[in-house]
Amino acid sequence: MKFNIFISITLSLALMLPLTPGSAVAVSAETPALSSPAEKGSSGPVSPGSVTIEAESISYDQETDTYHASRHVVITYDSGVLTADDVFLNKTKNEALATGNVILKSNNDILEGDRVDFDIETKTGVAYQGKVFIAQNHFYLSGDKIEKRGESTYHIEGAIATTCDGDAPDWQLTGNELDVTREGYGTLKHMKFLTNGMPILYMPYLIFPAKTKRQSGFLFPYLAYSNKLGWDMELPFFWAISDSMDATFYQRYMDMRGFKEGVELRYFTSRDNFGTFYGDFLNDSARINETVGSVTRNWQTDQQRWSVYLNHQTTFDPTFSFRADIRQVSDIWYFRDFSSHNYYLDNYSQTEDQRFKKVPFLGNDSLTYLESTARLTKNWPLYSLTVLGSYVDNFTTQSNDATLQKYPEITLIGIKRPLFGTPLNLEFSTSYDYYYRTTGQRGHLYDIRPYLTLPLNLWGYGQLTPQFGVQETLWQRDDNQETPGAEKQGNRGIYTAALGLRTEIHRIFDVNSGPVQKIRHGIVPEVTYTYVPDVYQDNAPDFVGRIGGQSTLSYSLTNSFIAKMTGQDGKPSYREFLRVKLYQTYDIKEATRDVSATGGAPRIPFSNVGLEVDFLPFQYLSFLARNQYSIYDATLTQSNYDMTLRDSRGDSVTLAYRYTQNAIEEINLALKAVITKNTDLSYYQAQDQLNKRDLEKTYVLTYHKQCWSVGFSYSEKVNATAIGDQYDKTYMIIFSLLGLGSFSK
Repeated sequence: MKFNIFISITLSLALMLPLTPGSAVAVSAETPALSSPAEKGSSGPVSPGSVTIEAESISYDQETDTYHASRHVVITYDSGVLTADDVFLNKTKNEALATGNVILKSNNDILEGDRVDFDIETKTGVAYQGKVFIAQNHFYLSGDKIEKRGESTYHIEGAIATTCDGDAPDWQLTGNELDVTREGYGTLKHMKFLTNGMPILYMPYLIFPAKTKRQSGFLFPYLAYSNKLGWDMELPFFWAISDSMDATFYQRYMDMRGFKEGVELRYFTSRDNFGTFYGDFLNDSARINETVGSVTRNWQTDQQRWSVYLNHQTTFDPTFSFRADIRQVSDIWYFRDFSSHNYYLDNYSQTEDQRFKKVPFLGNDSLTYLESTARLTKNWPLYSLTVLGSYVDNFTTQSNDATLQKYPEITLIGIKRPLFGTPLNLEFSTSYDYYYRTTGQRGHLYDIRPYLTLPLNLWGYGQLTPQFGVQETLWQRDDNQETPGAEKQGNRGIYTAALGLRTEIHRIFDVNSGPVQKIRHGIVPEVTYTYVPDVYQDNAPDFVGRIGGQSTLSYSLTNSFIAKMTGQDGKPSYREFLRVKLYQTYDIKEATRDVSATGGAPRIPFSNVGLEVDFLPFQYLSFLARNQYSIYDATLTQSNYDMTLRDSRGDSVTLAYRYTQNAIEEINLALKAVITKNTDLSYYQAQDQLNKRDLEKTYVLTYHKQCWSVGFSYSEKVNATAIGDQYDKTYMIIFSLLGLGSFSK
């Protein structure tokens, strides 16, 4: 039987519960009570805000003004469904009672209980032997009595909380009484932390944030031990200042270094104005005397160490914006000393998909420099203007005085477009730089580079593109350094002429095997001749980039294989599963060089042969290769290989090989093995083949269940010093609870 009731009161079924406060459903009527169930037939479509009741029996007591629905009661309203054995609704008292297998589903949240009483007018109520599932946090709450005492205040007796599925959760938080205010705080009396029903932690009183929005409070701590820093402990505190601003305070103690304080401030006043600021300070008590490469230090007193980071973006309109990226550290040793754990590693990202996680560099001992920039950009349909200031910290030298800085750089770019309606295309760039440094040549640099191209279609068989560009450079020094041959002011004019020829041959093969329907094989040969004359530029200062004379012929051949596949849904998809490119350059100037005039050195006009291979036959395998081969020495001068193999279980092997003749030879291996459905073993090794040493070894054993995980990690990283290699050893235990965070030790 289906029955639509229209009552002139507000029935907020969800407001009796801690599930969806504020989600109201209107139930209104002006008709008198119906006299018999036969008269309560199904009506037309239910209007928004109405409540639909379905039950085997529905009756109305006019004397008490009470509706009664029994046996398989289903009440449907705008945002959920209530099912129960019996439901009483008293219109006069604005009270409702649901008993027997009560289940309320609202969006993805679920409430279960033996009995639920609620007052429609005061929006209060009680659920007995209740259970609540909050989908957003995957949280299960239960209690002997769940009482809603106000608009957003709740009291639970015999409270139990967990994020584990099933009737026997791996862990639980329990307490005698739980009081919580939505968007406020909660208190849990006599809190116990249980694993498999066994209590392992007790607190007589626990205060915690109870907010669906950002919330102030302590974050999970970080603890580790290494022979470089000793015991390393950090406790962050998060402060939700307002809806548009928050801060995190980092209190970190390293027993071999001292107490380090840091603060992160994030702000978001609008989509067009936001940013992140971070700074830290440490009075370092370590005593260190070491030499690495060309830099040395002898610290026998406390050192004041600090770092500063700022990313700010303002968009004034879609064509006009400002961005600042400030990155500064106190000394060149900062990232070398704190490479195991720091703010910059935690917030590193290769993309800018996350608004507040935009650190573009790995803050470890491999970092050789830091660049700070501030830029103002204005775009028009055919032009782009950028005003940039840049400061670079060079970590490979003892002093930064000789490092060139740009204060400022102004660049105007003209987008490629037809010239006066002709087939010729014009593009240009012009720039002004002021190069500054304390030691060495510095001054003003002006540069303008127009460029013309004329793409010609060769009757559909290919494309011929003549190109011509001019670059005019002017400089004016303002330093007092006297350098023989280097003029205080001057100019350099140079032009570039090029001719490119490109075509493509392709064929499509019908395969019709499994998901692969067709394969397209394309062959693209390309040839480009480039000429740049020799010009005198020995009089230019060292901040003017040298442009060498050139007469070269570059050629390449690219093979591409693209598969057209049909998915299980019948929709087509495309994958370039193989790309092979061969390329080389022939230097005509070198081929005609006068050997006797250049010390008898033999001519070597052919460059190395380059080979690029991208092989991705299916989603579980990828192979990349980048090689350089010398035809004169018949040897590989550079080799880079990357191969990854994985399966549907999550097992994976990644092998990387890096080789540069007489400079680098490394093998990097990353393994992940799914031992059981709950246990993973990971291993990473970086090996220096030239010096016969391990750069890094890391072992990680992780045991994970649906609602928690624990990991054991041990790593050794080489620390090269003047007296030999030393290894920084770090031990860590990582414990994570779903919905609560992770704890590292």
